[in-house]
Amino acid sequence: MSGWESYYKNEGDEEEEQEEGLEAGGEYTCSGRDSLIFLVDASKAMFKLEDEDELTPFDMSIQCIQSVYTSKIISSDRDLLAVVFYGTEKDKNSVNFKNIYVLQELDNPGAKRVLELAQFKGQQGKKHFQDLIGYGCDYSLSEVLWVCANLFSDVQFKMSHKRIMLFTNEDDPHGNDSAKASRARTKAGDLRDTGIFLDLMHLKKRGGFDISLFYRDIISTAEDEELRVHFKESSNLEDLLRTVRAKETRKRALSRLKFKLNKDIAFTVGIYNMVQKAFKPPPIRLYRETNEPVKTKTRTFNVNTGSLLLPSDTKRSQIYGSRQIVLEKEETEQLKRFDEPGLVLIGFKPLIMLKKHHYLRPSLFVYPEESLVNGSSTLFNALLTKCLEKEVMAVCRYTPRQNIPPYFVALMPQEEELNDQKIQVTPPGFHLVYLPYADDKRKVPFTEKITANPEQVDKMKAIVQKLRFKYRSDSFENPVLQQHFRNLEALALDLTEPEQVVDLTLPKVEAMDGRLGSLVDEFKELVYPPDYNPEGKVLKRKQDESSGSKRPKMELSKEELKAHVSKGTLGKLTVPMLKEACRVYGLKGGMKKQELLDALTKYFQD
Repeated sequence: MSGWESYYKNEGDEEEEQEEGLEAGGEYTCSGRDSLIFLVDASKAMFKLEDEDELTPFDMSIQCIQSVYTSKIISSDRDLLAVVFYGTEKDKNSVNFKNIYVLQELDNPGAKRVLELAQFKGQQGKKHFQDLIGYGCDYSLSEVLWVCANLFSDVQFKMSHKRIMLFTNEDDPHGNDSAKASRARTKAGDLRDTGIFLDLMHLKKRGGFDISLFYRDIISTAEDEELRVHFKESSNLEDLLRTVRAKETRKRALSRLKFKLNKDIAFTVGIYNMVQKAFKPPPIRLYRETNEPVKTKTRTFNVNTGSLLLPSDTKRSQIYGSRQIVLEKEETEQLKRFDEPGLVLIGFKPLIMLKKHHYLRPSLFVYPEESLVNGSSTLFNALLTKCLEKEVMAVCRYTPRQNIPPYFVALMPQEEELNDQKIQVTPPGFHLVYLPYADDKRKVPFTEKITANPEQVDKMKAIVQKLRFKYRSDSFENPVLQQHFRNLEALALDLTEPEQVVDLTLPKVEAMDGRLGSLVDEFKELVYPPDYNPEGKVLKRKQDESSGSKRPKMELSKEELKAHVSKGTLGKLTVPMLKEACRVYGLKGGMKKQELLDALTKYFQD
C-alpha cells in the first residue's frame, strides 16, 4: 500500500490525463510533427553580387537554412525539414517537372544534411552548385508548389503544421506570362485550403522588392498577423536570420480555456508560455552491443510473495491521527479534481497592489481565441480597454487542466505598442501573474545592521550611477548550455575543435575600473577601518567546550510522545526530534518523516 508522496502525479497515467484534458476542451499537447520546406530560388539573379563585401542572396539563404538545421537538431530533432531549389538547369523530383531540384526530402535534421548544405556556401559552393545542378531562369511557380505539396503527402508521420519558406529576390517571376501567374495564384490558394502555409523571405534587389506585383496574393497570413510585417526586405544575413527565426517556430497555445465572467457569460482565450527555462537534454540509454535506445519499465511486486502486482491490486493510504485512511483509485481521482479547466473572474484590484515580492514564477500571456467561441475577441478587448482605463488588474482562479490544483492569478493588462513603421512591437493582452498563497509567504528574521551615514550613502550612489547600464535578459546566454551544444555540434559535424563560447555573464573588470576611477578607494576609506584587508584569512572561532554535541536534545518524555501519538499530533514535531526519539528507543525509522512517524506510532501503539 503506497503513500501519497506523489499525490498529484500518477505513475503511468500520463496518457489518461492527456485524454481527459482534451475532452475538457483544452489543447495541452501539440500532437504531430512540425514540417518545413525551404524553397530557394536558384535562378541567375540569386547569384549576383550587389556589393563586393556582401554575400550573394543564394549564399545568405543557404547559411540561414544551415543555421535553422543546427538549431533544430538541438531544440526539436523530431521536426521534418526539406530543401528544394527551383529555376535550376537540372531537375530531380517525383513528378519530373522541369527546372525543379529536390535536394533533401522531408526528414529529421542530421549532421549529414548540414554538411551537404555547407558544400554550397561561398565561391566554392557556387562552383559546386553550378557543376552539380546549374542555375537557369525558366520555371513555373505552380509546378514548384505542386512538388512541395507532394513532399508533404509522401510523409507517413502525422504532421501538426505544414509550412513553406520561399527565398527569392525576384518580385515578379511571371511578369510576362499571365497564364503562369494565374496558375500559381490558384495553386497557392489550394495549398492554403489544405493547411499548407507559405511564408515569403524576400531578399534585397536593386530598385527594391515590390510585394504588390505578385506575392501579395501568394503568401499566407495568420489571423492575428497583418500583411505589413512582410513589407521589409532582408538586406543582410542578420536581418534574414531574424526574420526566419521569428517564423520557423509556429505560435502554439499552451492551452485554450474558457474565461468565465459569471455563470452566463464566458469566452475563450489562449494561454501562451513566454519564458521556458533551458536545460541540457537528458542522456539517452543505449544498448551496448547495438547502440539502440532502450526503454525503462517499472513493475511493482509483493514484498512477501514476490508476485507481480497490477495497478488494480494497489491502494493509497494516509495516516491521519492514529488511523490509516485507505482510498480506492477512483476516490483519489475525484479528490484531485477541484474544478473544470479555465479562468474564473473573482474581482478587480488596483495595479499598485501587485508588488514585486509577490513573484513566484514566470508569467503567462493571455490572448483571445476566436476559433472556439465567436465574439471572444470583442469581449476580450472590451475587458482589456476598461482595465487599462481604470488601471486595475483582474483577479481570477486559474485551473490549467484536470488533476491540477487551482491557482490564484492576477491578469495585468498590456496595451498594444507600434514602432515608427507602424509594425506591432508589443501585442495587446493580459499577463497572467501567479499570486502567492498565505503558505508561500515567509517571515524572515532580519538582524539589526549598522546604519550608513549620509556621506557613505552619497558615495555609493555615485558608484551605482557610474555602473548603470541598460539590461536586457536576451543579451545574455547561458555559457554552460552554449558550450555543451557547441561540443555536441563539433562531434556531429566532425569538426577539429568546438567553437569557444564567450561568457557574457562575467563582469568587464577593466571597463568598470575605468568608469569608477578613485571612487572605490574613497568608499573603502569611508566604510572600512585603516587596517582592513579584504583578502586576509578570517580566523575561525574555536568551538565552546560547553556547547557540547550538535545532536538535538531529547526534550520530550515517553508520556509526552504517547500523548502525541494518541492525539494524532506527532507530525507537528520536527524531523531532528523524531530521529532523536527513534535513536533513544532503538527504532529504525528511515530518512523520511513519514517513515519516522510510522515507526514511532507502531512502537507506542504496541
